[in-house]
Amino acid sequence: MTSRRRGHGSSLRGAAVPASIGAVIDLSGKTALVTGASSGIGLEASVQIARMGADVVMVARDPKRGEEALEDVKKRSGSSKLTLMLCDFASQAEIRRFAAEFREARSRLHILINNAGGVNKERKVTVDGIEQTFAVNHLGYFLLTNLLLDMIEKSAPARIVNVASVGHRRADIDFDDLGFEKGGYAIMRAYSRSKLANVLFTRELASRLKGKNVTVTSLHPGAVATNIWSGAPSWARPILSVVKALFMISPEEGGSRVVYLATSPEVEGKTGGYYDKNEEQVPAPLALDRALAKRLWDESTKLTGLA
Repeated sequence: MTSRRRGHGSSLRGAAVPASIGAVIDLSGKTALVTGASSGIGLEASVQIARMGADVVMVARDPKRGEEALEDVKKRSGSSKLTLMLCDFASQAEIRRFAAEFREARSRLHILINNAGGVNKERKVTVDGIEQTFAVNHLGYFLLTNLLLDMIEKSAPARIVNVASVGHRRADIDFDDLGFEKGGYAIMRAYSRSKLANVLFTRELASRLKGKNVTVTSLHPGAVATNIWSGAPSWARPILSVVKALFMISPEEGGSRVVYLATSPEVEGKTGGYYDKNEEQVPAPLALDRALAKRLWDESTKLTGLA
């Protein structure tokens, strides 16, 4: 398949990236940042984008796992244009520190993949006093993206990809009790709420970036066999093991769906969409509520100190 070389100010167009991993386009001169890159989808997306020639910044929380992932990506991609940076997305101070260090080291950002996330079997709060699932899975995306947004706009054409989930279809958002302080916490209820927030954030950000040649998309990467569910209750783990073996797709395939939105010419210029299996889908009715998206944005700016 023919590849196309592009420079800093040029398009991300090239050969399409289907679910199969073999298709390669040339991203020489581009910078990509992938959060949650030490395992699973983020790791596999890093491998695939590095193979395309991009300068890839992998973000991990744990130094040891991050270094192991970095060496793995170098080996499998054959690329030396890889950097590991550390950030704990449960801390807004950490996100701010990371963003400042990234800005000092780089002048452009063409691809931002917001992927870092997790679940918690019991309600936890972060150092900022925010329910942890919502803080990491949504506010982490929101804060980092906004802190780097001027760089992304300056790098246009650019793309932002937010890893959401089909779980958003089962979610609600209660602005009087975003963090389940009044009760009702459940692992899937908290996770689904954070994923609905991802889709709402995507649509609102796309609207705000209209005309700036920066596309924003979200996706359900598939039921992927990753370790995100390591925080599930112990009773559920044997069930999850069976489900992973029988029904879940590989992290490689899930990563390819992320890379498709980050690089494929088939979605160039298309913004605000929610994707499943590389096809744009209509998200849950709540995800289409513009007033809800605007209110979530306003609440998120307050919770992250950006207001």
